[in-house]
Amino acid sequence: MNVEKLSKLPPIEIGFRIDPELPVIPLAMQVSRAGCAAPHSHPRGQLIYASNGVMKVVCRRDVWVVPPSQAVWVPPEIEHEVYFPGDVSLRNLFIDPSVVADLPLECAVIKVTPLLRELILRAMEVGEAYTAGSAGHRLMLVLLDELRRAEPTALHLPMGHDQRLQRVMEVLLKDPGDRRELEQLAPLAGASPRTLARLFVRETGLTFGTWRKRLVLQEAIERLGTGQNITRVAFDLGYQSLSAFIAMFRQALGASPGQYLRLESKSAGENG
Repeated sequence: MNVEKLSKLPPIEIGFRIDPELPVIPLAMQVSRAGCAAPHSHPRGQLIYASNGVMKVVCRRDVWVVPPSQAVWVPPEIEHEVYFPGDVSLRNLFIDPSVVADLPLECAVIKVTPLLRELILRAMEVGEAYTAGSAGHRLMLVLLDELRRAEPTALHLPMGHDQRLQRVMEVLLKDPGDRRELEQLAPLAGASPRTLARLFVRETGLTFGTWRKRLVLQEAIERLGTGQNITRVAFDLGYQSLSAFIAMFRQALGASPGQYLRLESKSAGENG
């Protein structure tokens, strides 16, 4: 995704409103090929949910590609960027700092259960037209309880801080289909393959092979989410055969790319 070609979105002003009487302020948006104008943060926490479409989130250099079955939690005052490579039905929940104590302290992608999905969509109907003790207020408290119970997903791409490691990561981020091994990438980093292998594990918790597989999966999900042909995606990402790409995808996500797309389309359809 070339973020330079995306429309620029300014920070949303609601994120800067502090009001414990409104623990959750919902905001629905339709977004198409757009992204944050710059990394930003705000006093309210933010749950970002695309009920239709795929988004990419960058938080403290870690990267997530998020389909409609998941949502992103961004704590208060944590710098982040969000990008929407296609058409997205966006559902935001801006959460007052007075009620975030039991929510994650770092950015996280969470699984959206059917109950959480319905609560989010109902919150959009209520908006901010509620008062303490009202039915709308009680709905927001239940929504917060469900958020606290939400399970995180593991398919994010942790980034490193060591400059040698960053050089390798930047090369692969620009071209996820680059199939060179550490032996070929090491001269770019100014480090030995063994040193780079240790850096990947120490700074990301993943081996080089696992990290690159996650990068490929994220890129595949993003491209498939914008309607690209599965065969084209497979070959663009360095696979010599479609079957090998499908096998990797199925092993990682429990479904073939086609099945995955159908499941996500069904999820989006249920969201309305």
